[in-house]
Amino acid sequence: MAIILASASPRRRELLKFITEDFTVKVSDAEEITDPALSPEETVKSLAVIKGEAVAEDFPDDTVISADTVVVLDGKILGKPKDEDDAFSMLSSLSGRTHEVFTGVCVLHCKEKYIFAEKTEVSFYSLTEEEIRAYIATAEPADKAGAYGIQGKGCTLVKSINGDYNNVVGLPVARLNRILKENGLL
Repeated sequence: MAIILASASPRRRELLKFITEDFTVKVSDAEEITDPALSPEETVKSLAVIKGEAVAEDFPDDTVISADTVVVLDGKILGKPKDEDDAFSMLSSLSGRTHEVFTGVCVLHCKEKYIFAEKTEVSFYSLTEEEIRAYIATAEPADKAGAYGIQGKGCTLVKSINGDYNNVVGLPVARLNRILKENGLL
């Protein structure tokens, strides 16, 4: 039995290594479509299932782990910014406020499916226009949900977090580890 990480994220790869070094990566090519009526928590769980099931078709006897992470402000999902103006808009809206980060995780093994979502609250300092533009100039926000990466230079924007730090990075390692162990998948 092998462990397959169904994610292109280098951050998820690094985080999964805290649990096991023995895994391979197979990126899902599934179309990520969800019902807009779903809550952010249900959306990330749904996307994790879509990604995981697409990869599990080729690995029916293995354990497939998939995940999806979103940043949520005032109930609205902030995806990856389209461009620098979009990143500026997102970071401005997060400035001086608390938002939520949800990561949905799906673990598939044979016919079993374990699905959960983790929530972490993140509070930003009040940011000046200059601080936001300087951060955008690092290019770090370009491929990050909510236009920031807490594991990089984006950490300088964060005043506090309430919950699992690794969840904000993209994989709630402690909870995933427990699910894998409790179900004999490690």
